[in-house]
Formats: sequence, structure tokens, C-alpha cells
Amino acid sequence: MHLSLLTSVLLTFGLFFGQVEYKQLIGSWQLTHFDGMEKIVHSPQYQNANSMERASMDARIKYRLENTVYQFEAGDVLKFTDFENQTVVQKEAKIELMDGNMLLIHEEKGDRLAKILEFTDQKMVLQPISKSSVSGKLIFERIKK
Repeated sequence: MHLSLLTSVLLTFGLFFGQVEYKQLIGSWQLTHFDGMEKIVHSPQYQNANSMERASMDARIKYRLENTVYQFEAGDVLKFTDFENQTVVQKEAKIELMDGNMLLIHEEKGDRLAKILEFTDQKMVLQPISKSSVSGKLIFERIKK
């Protein structure tokens, strides 16, 4: 009994902290949580807003979550939704998965970097890496077909 529990814990630990292979990423991933949302909800602007303003902010957060999908495809291609001028746009980028579970996304506006902090078949936690800001973790769940 204790051996099977220990084995399960070690396998889970290995999935969280082992090297992710690109083929494991292939599929669609829905954004379910973004640390930046917590900053908004705890901000004075949100806290002091009337119910209509708060409902509007909540709707924008929900819209952003519902419309942020990463589609990893064979050939190191990432198709994803992004927002430009409050409008959802489809984009495509080449992607590299490097040692240390680092994702390098080659976009038209330049390269972006993110670290995979946690990974299972159903959940992926990314930490965008930027010299200019700390944007918080992004939590994705695999979209079941």
C-alpha cells in the first residue's frame, strides 16, 4: 500500500518537474486563470467600483479567459488567440521547447519566453518571462475533444 502511494507521488513529482516533450503539448489549451486577474479584483478601482462597473470588469475578465486558447500543432507551430484594440485576433508562431521547460515563441513583434512551471496531461502552468514586467502565472487546462 505504502509503496504504491510513494510510486504515485514520485510519478506526479516527475511530471511536474521533469522535462516536457513537445509532443505532450500538442492539442488545445484553454486559459482558466491568470494571476493578473487577482490584481484587478484587489485593485482600488475594482473595490471602489459600483455594481455596474464591477460587472463590466468581470465580463471583460471572463471574455479574456474564454477567448484565450493555445493550440500546439505538429511542426513546432503555436496557433493562439490574442487581443488587439479590444478585439480577438488569431495568430500563429513558431515555437521552441528548450531545456529547462522553457518555451520560446517566435512572434512577428519579437520573441517571447515562458517557463513551464507545472505540467500534466490536463493542466499546464506557464510563467511568462520578461525583462520589463512580472505578469504572473497563466494556468491552462487541456480542451477535451
